Amino acid sequence: MFDRLEIRVLPPGPRFAAQLRFWVTGEDVVEAAVGEGGRGPYAADALPAGHPSPLRATSDARRLELGERDCTGGCCGFLTVVVQRFGEIVQWSDWEVPLGTGMTAPYPPPELHFDARQYDAGWCPAEWCSSDLRIAPGHEAAIAQLSE
Repeated sequence: MFDRLEIRVLPPGPRFAAQLRFWVTGEDVVEAAVGEGGRGPYAADALPAGHPSPLRATSDARRLELGERDCTGGCCGFLTVVVQRFGEIVQWSDWEVPLGTGMTAPYPPPELHFDARQYDAGWCPAEWCSSDLRIAPGHEAAIAQLSE
């Protein structure tokens, strides 16, 4: 059985631009790992206009920053995970969690497995993305507004 991923965009606030939050099977992974007040990646960075998103999963494993504490990742570290595609499965594994977070989730977080088609559709709505997993022409402004 696959884990269920939902990506939400939080509107910009007084301190941060619009950011993404990752909910897995009903739980905010960022808040559970970095605590209240932490943040996810900026929406404009995670969904860059005209460029492949760092959220995409490929057969090459790579580390993805999912969040940081409110004191910044430079202070206590980042919440990161290794993302890799294995055929029709996307795996998140090998978590790194910031220091002193008081995690409410299991430590370290477990490996997560997503259906690759649902994973791609979850982070990049069809109207925004082209088949090569880039922001589709004409939708750059929608992404840019997320960071204002």
